[in-house]
Amino acid sequence: MKLLLIHIALYICSINFLWAQETTATDDFEGNGTINTWYGDDCGINTSLDNPFQTGINTSTEVLEYHDTGGQYANIGFDIDNNFDLSNESTFTIKVYLPESGLTGNQPNQISLKLQNSDMAEPWSTQTEIIKPLTLNEWQTVSFDFSSDEYINLDANSPAPINRTDFNRVLLQFNGENNNDHVLAYVDDVNYSGTIPPPPTPPVFEKLVWSDEFDEDGPIDSEKWFHQTKLPQGGSWFNGEIQHYTDRTENAFVEEGILNIVAIKETFTDQGYTKEYTSARLNSKFAFKYGKVEIRAKLPTGVGTWPAIWMLGKNITEDGAYWEIEGFGTTGWPECGEIDIMEHWGKDQNNVTSATHTPSSFGNTFNKGAQIIGTASSAFHIYTLEWTAEKLVFSVDDEPHFTYNPAVKDANTWPFDEEQYLLLNIAIEPIIESSFTSSAMEIDYIRIYEEGSEPEPEPPILANQEKMIPKAYPIPFTDQLNIQLTDVARENVLLRIYSNKGKLVRTYEADIINNNLTLENLDTMSEGLYFINFEINNQPYSLKVLKK
Repeated sequence: MKLLLIHIALYICSINFLWAQETTATDDFEGNGTINTWYGDDCGINTSLDNPFQTGINTSTEVLEYHDTGGQYANIGFDIDNNFDLSNESTFTIKVYLPESGLTGNQPNQISLKLQNSDMAEPWSTQTEIIKPLTLNEWQTVSFDFSSDEYINLDANSPAPINRTDFNRVLLQFNGENNNDHVLAYVDDVNYSGTIPPPPTPPVFEKLVWSDEFDEDGPIDSEKWFHQTKLPQGGSWFNGEIQHYTDRTENAFVEEGILNIVAIKETFTDQGYTKEYTSARLNSKFAFKYGKVEIRAKLPTGVGTWPAIWMLGKNITEDGAYWEIEGFGTTGWPECGEIDIMEHWGKDQNNVTSATHTPSSFGNTFNKGAQIIGTASSAFHIYTLEWTAEKLVFSVDDEPHFTYNPAVKDANTWPFDEEQYLLLNIAIEPIIESSFTSSAMEIDYIRIYEEGSEPEPEPPILANQEKMIPKAYPIPFTDQLNIQLTDVARENVLLRIYSNKGKLVRTYEADIINNNLTLENLDTMSEGLYFINFEINNQPYSLKVLKK
């Protein structure tokens, strides 16, 4: 048996080794290779041109044509699914033909190979590149080795390329940039020979650690939320906002399973200041580090409305914020870090944005992304943040639109290694329409998951050797739910499923098999909290379960 296990282990290791050594990026432009998509930036590109110069070292049939017709940057490039590992004999080779007849101007005849992180909002900001000279009117093979060739880091603070693993984009550029000269060039047999680290195991965020399903009508749950109402010094909220935040139920209340945060046009005096608009700003009394946040929400409308679902460092020194009052305020903004899961400006209807604010970029930050959600204010959508020690990923309805993953993670770029808390609010800009009266941000639920999955239930115990305690898993469930029982003979059971409002939504018959009830085909049920009632041997049972 030991010998068999050794053979298995060696086999697995050999597979991993061979996988790590494979060539990760090739293209001969004749249908062979691993590069699936080339694109041109500020230039023309043709990836299947008949080779106009079948001479010398390249007599292949088809090549790529690059045509800079005066573009300022004129890059062509491709992305890979995983990132390059440049630390061990990693070389890029390319065949190039630069005809003299296709050139204008007096630029040096050269080719630049640039590596970038396509996950960044401004991929060029941390790029590295190698520039090599070219000879006119002949095919030549050009090699780029970031471990031995002279390279240029656009950001002088970036580490050496061989010490980085965040590059997943390759760009090629001929005869420099910031000019309007024309360049015609041909490319063939692109090859990257090197290693790539095994793709990281994607995090599994299934362990629910905090949630609010808003299933009790009335004021917000004071065990979970804090009304932040204290005005900043000077009597005005930041960014020129003109609202008062109040702790009244008119501005924040739960009704029919929905949290309503309402902005209202009304004259309101508080803390010695009279304003013409009111709203609510809620702080969560739960803070965490790393995880997945899901918020199902429908956004308000109106030019001048500014709803946000966001996060701040628990350590922020903001007078009147919940965690500052609790004694955790040690760090100012933006050093504490800010994560904007969702922002929406009524003046730019349906453009949903996400952003980060750090000492390296704040205010009008360049670390941001967006997508158009055509029904942002007429339908519910799920706004999601996935936060790990490596990166922040923002999405709407499982469609990502921004990833923040700086190459260098320090206090300047990555204050996101401390706990953060949630904020929900609608701000009012001075450009608010005169016809505006009120509008609400409606939130169906908020759920926070940690990495990992819900543990399998332990065998149910018996109370006084008589009472059975059933357990349901997984929680939350999607299309199937299991109910674990103890010492029950096989029998058919009728189950009734009720909404959190007590409405019967489904009856279900299932057989007990091996002390287990399995409920299937539940995917058509809406997300939310449910109660399952049933009887076994005239003993009633009730389970509280969460549908995802």
